[in-house]
Amino acid sequence: MTLVAGVDSSTQSCKVLIVDVATGALVRSGRAAHPAGTEVDPEAWWSALTAAIADAGGLDDVSAISVGGQQHGMVVLDAAGRVIRPALLWNDTRSATAATDLVREFPDIADRTGSLPVASFTSTKLRWLRDNEPENAALVAAVCLPHDWLTWRLRGFGVANPQLDELTTDRSDASGTGYFNSVTNDYDLDLLAAALGRKADALGVVLPRIVAPGETVGTLDDSPVTVACGAGDNAAAALGLGARTGDVVVSIGTSGTVFAVADDQVPDPTGTVAGFADASGRFLPLVATLNAARVLDSTAALLGVSHDELGVLALQAEPGAGGLVLQPYFEGERTPNLPDATATLFGMTLASTTRPSLARAAIEGLLCGLADGLDALRAQGVSATRILLIGGAAQNPAVSTIASQVFNVPVVVPEPGEYVARGAATQAGWALAEARPEWSIATSAEPASDFRPIIRQQYARYSAVVS
Repeated sequence: MTLVAGVDSSTQSCKVLIVDVATGALVRSGRAAHPAGTEVDPEAWWSALTAAIADAGGLDDVSAISVGGQQHGMVVLDAAGRVIRPALLWNDTRSATAATDLVREFPDIADRTGSLPVASFTSTKLRWLRDNEPENAALVAAVCLPHDWLTWRLRGFGVANPQLDELTTDRSDASGTGYFNSVTNDYDLDLLAAALGRKADALGVVLPRIVAPGETVGTLDDSPVTVACGAGDNAAAALGLGARTGDVVVSIGTSGTVFAVADDQVPDPTGTVAGFADASGRFLPLVATLNAARVLDSTAALLGVSHDELGVLALQAEPGAGGLVLQPYFEGERTPNLPDATATLFGMTLASTTRPSLARAAIEGLLCGLADGLDALRAQGVSATRILLIGGAAQNPAVSTIASQVFNVPVVVPEPGEYVARGAATQAGWALAEARPEWSIATSAEPASDFRPIIRQQYARYSAVVS
């Protein structure tokens, strides 16, 4: 049996799966927590990765490994390979003004990169660094992303061996930086210079080499274990799910995402749809929201119930929650781009202000934001014949049932799994066999389609008021 390892270094934790490359069957797994916050010392990711590998039984019998990681985070290194400051993560919105500045300076930026930058993107964080910490910006000798840095460290590089030119990445993660063109597969150095504040002809900054799907980047430090290129988390999830044309993945995690595999990139000048690349050589148009599973965490805590109990309460209320609508912008929002917004509860009456209605309004509000994302993808020409609903919250029967009422597309809930790590394992297997593994995915739920227009109509009415 040939084994491969897939890593998901997410916002909250690091997960490692060891799978049989022939079948995709899980052999063993491990995990370790990440610290909370929107800026993190990357060494915490490295500590969690090594702990998760140990928890998974180590890599002695593993032939290849690949890392899927949270997108966009800014990791800046000096010439000695040292991390200059804690990494700014995708969910750090302090660079919202920087995003506006870059869009104003480059009106054609969506055509150049496939996306209109928002506060999540690496380029905006570099611009914030330039404007707010110029002494740190002056030290930058290399810029990379979380999965790039972890892959580099796995290969034995770091402060003790600072070979910056050994940094690597893939199209999927690079396409979320705001200074990469995934059609030409080239970095846009003028955009990088505008972000970091140095002229392009004297930039002197190392960017990770772009590695093709199925390509290896080297071997594990002091080991013959193959290291594959890795990917951004959403692209890795698409690989892990085996998503094909017509499948739209809706993921409810720390953030919410709606994405699909596409043959072509269609830049959205409004910035609603990000024109990312996928991990198979194609494209991954994507809409993201900042507020997802934590909406349910907050509501469950407010009502003093578990997540399962929240779902039971929600199904006691009728679709539309008696007119109660939660606009769940608890920590600002990315889609729509309202970084300073707060959550609002609309439609409160004596009849609607009940525990069941609030529970349902929380689930409906979360899903309506994602359904708006699906509408945006369709407006860009993406076909949608099936929703693949993933993330821990998707396993709650109330969430999948209400999803079948919110999305006017059949909903399928794959069996619970770490699909980002599974996608990274797919890359590891691809690097070994020089062909993408084809692993089957089981289904845990397939609720009957039961579209209820009232839910979207109510949400749209109040969204128009706020936006």
